[in-house]
Amino acid sequence: MPEPIQAGLWGALAGSALVLGAIAAITIRIPRRIVALIMAFGAGALVSSLAFDLAEEAFRAGGTLVFAIGLAAGSLVYFGGDRMIDRLSRMGTPDRGKTAGPAIVLGALLDGIPESLVLGATLLGDGINPSFFAAVLISNFPEGLSGTRDLLDEGHRRVTVVGVWLAVAVASALAAAIGNAAFASMSSTPLALAQSFAAGAIITMLADTMFPEAFEQGGNFVGVATALGFAAAFLLSRP
Repeated sequence: MPEPIQAGLWGALAGSALVLGAIAAITIRIPRRIVALIMAFGAGALVSSLAFDLAEEAFRAGGTLVFAIGLAAGSLVYFGGDRMIDRLSRMGTPDRGKTAGPAIVLGALLDGIPESLVLGATLLGDGINPSFFAAVLISNFPEGLSGTRDLLDEGHRRVTVVGVWLAVAVASALAAAIGNAAFASMSSTPLALAQSFAAGAIITMLADTMFPEAFEQGGNFVGVATALGFAAAFLLSRP
């Protein structure tokens, strides 16, 4: 099987966790507190992933300038997109609060596409990076779960919500295949930019959306759940 197709299948498998999270939110009425704790666990895994699999590798391969540019770009793009979604959601309803569902979907897209590019590129070396792949899976499920719960609470139809996550999963699969094919003939700089961009988008999403919502719904135990998620992803990254 051609390597880009293999990469696409790995990307689809990673993205499928988003869809599984969405289906779980639709079929099982999970208490908000449990959803928040699962979200915190996934956020902790994302912190580990961006620190040890994205930021560190991007800095090593691209250096300070490339890392700084990618990180800033990822953060600003997510920030701008989140503000736009928030502004559009408030049009005609000035008393409406921040909508976390679309923001989490945006975050999944903005970090998922670069993540998938990186995931596809890892096949060019010694094969798929198991720790990075596991961290993406661990974080994608609660993103799909919590994002779907918010979207449903905001009045979106179930079929629309599942369709959105399917589209993100398909985009992740395509990005993994493209990443494998494109980075094979490139220097390490473009890959470092993709890694640092993903790190910037992830850390901004965590601070702006996932941590505040998790604490609001889950209370003080969110800190413990976040630490457990971080520990799980970190241990998976150790040889």
